Amino acid sequence: MPILIAGVALWWAAHLFKRVAPDLRARMGDAGKGAVALALVVSIVLMVIGYRNADGAWFWGRSPAMVGINNLLMLLAFYLFAVSGPKGAKVWLGTKMRHPQLTAVIVFCVAHLLVNGDVPSFVLFGGLLAWAVTEILVINAKEGPWTPPPRAPLKKEITTPIIALVAMVVVMVIHNWLGVVPWGA
Repeated sequence: MPILIAGVALWWAAHLFKRVAPDLRARMGDAGKGAVALALVVSIVLMVIGYRNADGAWFWGRSPAMVGINNLLMLLAFYLFAVSGPKGAKVWLGTKMRHPQLTAVIVFCVAHLLVNGDVPSFVLFGGLLAWAVTEILVINAKEGPWTPPPRAPLKKEITTPIIALVAMVVVMVIHNWLGVVPWGA
């Protein structure tokens, strides 16, 4: 469990670094980007290793209904992530919400907590959920009012859900390959 906690803590620190210490981050220049990227890669490795090796009490497990709800929420999470896309014009939903990527993380975490009711999942997904909410609050406090971006062309409205669906299928196949079956009970 300590490795998992260290991974989640490093994830928090790497993401909040530029918001909590903007002057220090600015002084680091381009080298700071590499340091943050390295910290994020290390945090993901620690989270994966820590989660796979962590033990803890079980409070609930998978059920066919919860797996179905999880998969629908995951499709929504992938769509929200795709909505954020590159800077510039956004699909309709991207012009209505300020933080689609962070909202995707929140939906992702809730979906995973529905089917994983054990202490390591509470640490991992609960920790990432708390981070996403904190990040939204910090960004909103620092940046003030939000100006919605312009609308993207219709083509992007059509391709965004397709990209989200393809990405979700790829991730489901990877989960299955790793021994975690993302469908069925």
